[in-house]
Amino acid sequence: MVNGYQVDEKFMEKAIGLARKAADRGEVPVGAVLVQGGQVVSEAHNRREELGDATAHAEMLVIRKACALFGSWRLHDCTLYVTLEPCPMCAGAMVQARIERLVYGTSDPKGGAAGTLYDLVRDSRLNHRLQVTGGVLEAECASVLQNFFRQRRK
Repeated sequence: MVNGYQVDEKFMEKAIGLARKAADRGEVPVGAVLVQGGQVVSEAHNRREELGDATAHAEMLVIRKACALFGSWRLHDCTLYVTLEPCPMCAGAMVQARIERLVYGTSDPKGGAAGTLYDLVRDSRLNHRLQVTGGVLEAECASVLQNFFRQRRK
């Protein structure tokens, strides 16, 4: 039987592939995968530049797709895998969608809202809290971002 960390790595690898796809398109390389019952429900990468939409973060896109698929705004029993710790907007959307668990790759010291700068997803004052696992394939997730910004500065 595969242990939980191996499952997390499997889905994070998929998110990393999506992040690389975003980088190839000139988007900040963040990929996200929403999983329920061991099956991918939706996946996306950042598309802010392509769509001209400040809210087109990978997490927001997977949440929208899943809500449309399920015909509900409640995403119970889902885990969201994302390569970069979510920002306040995305963390708030996860709380609102009632996502059960968040797994992220690398922390975001400038905007992370899952424990680094803020902790919206576990704030006891809110009506829902998520389980959080950070640091899954952290080096690989950070490398994709670092390489993207290194290339942009050239």
